[in-house]
Amino acid sequence: MPSKRHLRWAALPVGLGAGALVLAGCTPQELNGFLPGFMDDSGNALPPATNHTEMVSGLWTTSWIVLLVVGAITWALMLFAAIAYRRRKGQTGLPVQMRYNMPMEIFYTIVPLILVVGFFFFTARDQAILETQYEDPDVSVIATGKQWAWDFEYQGDAADGSDDVWSMGVQAQPDKDGNVDQDALPTLYLPVNKTVKIQLESRDVAHSFWIIDFLYKKDLYIGRDNFWSFTPTREGTYQGKCAELCGEYHSMMLFNVKVVSDAEYEDYLASLEAKGQTGSIQDEYDRLSNLPGTGAHSSEEEH
Repeated sequence: MPSKRHLRWAALPVGLGAGALVLAGCTPQELNGFLPGFMDDSGNALPPATNHTEMVSGLWTTSWIVLLVVGAITWALMLFAAIAYRRRKGQTGLPVQMRYNMPMEIFYTIVPLILVVGFFFFTARDQAILETQYEDPDVSVIATGKQWAWDFEYQGDAADGSDDVWSMGVQAQPDKDGNVDQDALPTLYLPVNKTVKIQLESRDVAHSFWIIDFLYKKDLYIGRDNFWSFTPTREGTYQGKCAELCGEYHSMMLFNVKVVSDAEYEDYLASLEAKGQTGSIQDEYDRLSNLPGTGAHSSEEEH
């Protein structure tokens, strides 16, 4: 009859195999910790939306796996203690109290320390990559948050003499059923597989620029510009919103991001230029703000 020790060694590969089978049956969304952007509505796998999304989902998923393992061990030890050291029939009073157990105290001191240091190291490593800004990006955009919409200014290239062009957005306007016309939302166009650097500015209060499927967001403050660099790697339309409570119509501060081909991106910039939406958007905003009898918000809607 095989010994218990041999049975334990046999259980290890069986457990690993069972785990592999379970993971093989997971959807892309489940494998990425139920984060958005890895599966379409039909359940088909999607490639990463940017060059950084897999790194973010990897840190998220690995953290949950480690925490679940630690949780399972903790729950098992609690259950074991509750059963092994329960009061037996005929026993009275408290059981013999243990003052200390050196191996156990070392264990529950070292293991949490390893977990904290490990989480810190991998988080700091990934954050350093995410926060590294492109020095000479293919596309530079200024995204300006305002109560309660977004403006986008596409900066021109001094080398070829192209001017800045811009689009000025207004907040979402839901119908009586609460539905929002997606085509009317402010839309940021980006070319696929091109390096992008977004300068984030606020015109009034604190906002937060969040493209949901890109798995990252950055805050906007008065007097301090933030920057975000990445490369969009999949064409499509993505939803964005303000993720910082910024006032009465915060929930209506929505926008879209369209990642398109190079040709479609250039066509869009040309369409803005044809409309006369060139130069600095701040100059246009100041002009609208100074129109007699109008405020900046109502003027932008008229514009």
